[in-house]
Amino acid sequence: MKKDTFTFHNGVKIPSIGFGTWQIPNEEAYDSVTMALKNGYTHIDTALAYKNEENVGKAIREFATPREDIFITSKLPAEIKGYDETLEAFNETITNLGVDYLDLYLIHAPWPWSDQGKDCTEGNVQSWKAMEKLYNDGKIKAIGVSNFQIEHLQPILDECDIVPMANQIPFYVGKDQEELLSFCKDHDIVVEAYSPLATGQVLDMPELKEMAEKYDVTVAQLSIRYCLEKDTLPLPKSTHESRIIENKQLDFEISDKDIKILEQIRDVRD
Repeated sequence: MKKDTFTFHNGVKIPSIGFGTWQIPNEEAYDSVTMALKNGYTHIDTALAYKNEENVGKAIREFATPREDIFITSKLPAEIKGYDETLEAFNETITNLGVDYLDLYLIHAPWPWSDQGKDCTEGNVQSWKAMEKLYNDGKIKAIGVSNFQIEHLQPILDECDIVPMANQIPFYVGKDQEELLSFCKDHDIVVEAYSPLATGQVLDMPELKEMAEKYDVTVAQLSIRYCLEKDTLPLPKSTHESRIIENKQLDFEISDKDIKILEQIRDVRD
């Protein structure tokens, strides 16, 4: 089962593996993104909050692949809520990236990172309405959210016109978020799996090492493949070319029996 793309409910296709740039400083982003593009990645994920859009954009613009063949995601900072504020932040993002449009734009989180759990329902609805305008104006091909649970998604479904096309959440062996995954499936929302390696913490798990040996793959490859088997879109990141290449070599399938074993594993970070 080789799935090259996922398809949003508006028909837009997104490459099935993204290159994540979280925690990659601006000065390293140019080389990392160039390495990813060179090794066949066509889906690059960044955010205004990562402070690396400038060099992410520079790498994309200077690479030989035409802009329309590269899928670019960026995000509205978590602390920015509201209609005009969203339009302003979006303009800052496309200026930083040096592009005319985005393929996917996400609300980075339902609340500011400094005040997790705060009720920002009204601000999120207003931000979403601004994103609907940008979408209808052709500035964004698809719109979505990140780190949203069911209670954050529901007001958007109730009060806005467009159902989010994506929800980017932490998803890895041990953190399946089954209820949220099921809710997103029911509403035709593609789930993107960020931190598919639990920021490296799954790499030392004995049961994963043992299973990876059985498939003759690395623990990273097994973990990323697991996300695909669960019908989520993984966003691995690395600044090392060998790992960038390895993270995309996923031409194997995990048996149903082994998927069930992996599903029983509890979160290493709890």
